[in-house]
Amino acid sequence: MKEMPETTLFMLMSVDGKISTGDNDLMDFDRDLPKIKGVREGIRQYYELEKTTDLHSLNTGRVMEKLGVNKKKNPKKIPASFIIIDNKPHLTKEGVTFMAGWGKIMYLVTTNRKHPAFGLKNIKNMEIIHSEKLDLKALFIKLKKKYGIKRITIQSGGTMNSAFLREGFIDHISIVVAPCIIGGNNTSTLIDGESLHSIKELNNIKPLKLKNVEMLKNSYLHLKYDVM
Repeated sequence: MKEMPETTLFMLMSVDGKISTGDNDLMDFDRDLPKIKGVREGIRQYYELEKTTDLHSLNTGRVMEKLGVNKKKNPKKIPASFIIIDNKPHLTKEGVTFMAGWGKIMYLVTTNRKHPAFGLKNIKNMEIIHSEKLDLKALFIKLKKKYGIKRITIQSGGTMNSAFLREGFIDHISIVVAPCIIGGNNTSTLIDGESLHSIKELNNIKPLKLKNVEMLKNSYLHLKYDVM
C-alpha cells in the first residue's frame, strides 16, 4: 500500500505556462484574467472544475495572502479541508482564523515557532504541524498515516510545485489552459525552482502519459496526465 496520499496538481495556466500575469504580488490570475477580453469569457469553467477536485487542498501561505485571506472575514463554510505550508509567515492571525473557518479542517504546516497560529487557542478545527525543517516526504507520510488523508489536490506556486515534482510527490496533473500568452522571464510558471545545470540531472525531467484532452468553451483546454 502506498505510504503517501495520491496527489493531483491542478492549476490554471496560459499557453506559455505562466500561472500569474506578472512578476509581483500585485499581478494575479484571479484578479487580472477577468479583465481581458477573449480570456474572461471562459474562465468560469476553471472554477467549476475546481469544485470537483479532492476534499483536501494543499497550498501555501503566500498564495493565500495574495487571495486576501488576511483581510477577509465571515467565510462561507465549504466541505473541503486546507493544508497550508507557511513558514515566513504570510498568514496573520486574521488569515489563520479565516482559513480555519472557511474549510472543514485547516492543517497549518510551518517551521516557524513564532507563527501567529500558535497564539490562537480557541480554534478547534486546526491542526498545527510543526518541524524544525520542512521535510516533504515526512509531511506526506504523516498526512496519510496520522490524519487519514488519502487524496490531495495541490494548487501551490511554481517553486513549491517544483519541489513536489522533483521529489516525486505528484501523481497526476490536471491543467486548464487559458487562451493567452503572457511572457516575462520573471513571471511564475507552472514549475519554477532551480534550473537543471548538467546532463547528469536529466533524470529530474518527468515524462507524462496523456490521459485526456477536453476542448472547453471559449478556446480553453483541459489536459490530464499521469506522471510516469
